[in-house]
Amino acid sequence: MAAAKKSAAKKSAAKTTTRGTNRTPPKRAKAGARAGTEARALMRGTRQSPYKMRLVIDQIRGKDVNEALALLTFSKKHAAVQISKTLKSAVANAEQAARATNAGLDVDALYVKHAVINEGPKLKRFMPAAQGRATPIQKRTSHVEIVVAEREGR
Repeated sequence: MAAAKKSAAKKSAAKTTTRGTNRTPPKRAKAGARAGTEARALMRGTRQSPYKMRLVIDQIRGKDVNEALALLTFSKKHAAVQISKTLKSAVANAEQAARATNAGLDVDALYVKHAVINEGPKLKRFMPAAQGRATPIQKRTSHVEIVVAEREGR
């Protein structure tokens, strides 16, 4: 009986010491990555098909940011405008993160680490066809995700 009281007392003591502290485990940085070396930007719901956007984003993947922006500026594709906006946003996010952590950042050392186009929701419409029929039309949308990081060798 006394052992049961002792274990109950230990449980209540443990509850009172942790109650109200709202503790969360500390977040760990990824292995091999310095804090603040990566930044990402998303553009969701872009009104162009993912297939057409992927043709452009494949050209800039892995390139330096300045080279990628130059390529996008002189591209004839409509997708280049949307991807350029997202890339500039990712660079601005990297600068903001470096400023917040008081870390040095060389914008010229940034490169496109990860660039992907995902499929967004389709807008479903109908178009009148012959003999009173209606044919479905799917207007496709895209999600653009770009991650920029600082090159380690510089």
